[in-house]
Amino acid sequence: MQIFAKGMVGDFLWVLFLFICVYVMIRRAKAGQRIPEIRKIAGLDAIDEAIGRATEMGRPIHYSPGMSGFTGPTFAGLGVMPYVAKKAAMYDTKLIVTVRNMYVHTVSQEIVKQSYLEAGRPEAYTADDVRFVSDWQFSYTAAVLGIFQREKPAANIMIGHWMAESLVLAEAGAQAGAIQVAGTTNIFQIHFFVVTCDYTLIGEEIYAASAYLSKEPVLTGSVVAQDIAKIVVLATLVIGFIMASLGKSKALIDLIQK
Repeated sequence: MQIFAKGMVGDFLWVLFLFICVYVMIRRAKAGQRIPEIRKIAGLDAIDEAIGRATEMGRPIHYSPGMSGFTGPTFAGLGVMPYVAKKAAMYDTKLIVTVRNMYVHTVSQEIVKQSYLEAGRPEAYTADDVRFVSDWQFSYTAAVLGIFQREKPAANIMIGHWMAESLVLAEAGAQAGAIQVAGTTNIFQIHFFVVTCDYTLIGEEIYAASAYLSKEPVLTGSVVAQDIAKIVVLATLVIGFIMASLGKSKALIDLIQK
């Protein structure tokens, strides 16, 4: 009896391995047992510095989860938002969140509201500070430029999916005198952040951000498990290259394609 469709055995084994890794790492993290640590990421360590500077100067923080709808980079930006919002609430620092997508706007409002509640300062939450400004790319950009000019934020944090507006926004933030932390997975925009921002999160660093900042066991265990899986994939590739060079790769190919 054929249990799996042709060519799916390798996929099943890979998914099973990934599931086991995630489960084991989460269990170990929850139990307080030792798991590999997430390496130091300077851009994430600088978020506290940026929030502290804004507090000292009595100027607001600007935060944006990017330009897209509910995609991977947007979820990464939303994952960091509770940390920033809770810190802003604790320090009584104004937080301005700007959003392009209407659905992301609703979620952002709830995230910020809940973060203020968890910080013990629900009365400090102002719904108008989580702003849906426009769903047009450069209308959004123009609106944020206006916020930078009028409100002079001392910290500008942009984590999510960014496109052609990235350089415009980052340059305006620099002119406003803000400490800037930005991150994206869009390889065509990362270099703009590198030259204009104080700290840049490159590629997959944004996906580790929420686990890195919150130290939450489920998130941390998931990130560690994914990294272990990547190491296994790279090791398999190296073994495959060696076996192919020796002309003995047929068994490995048959297993993957089975």
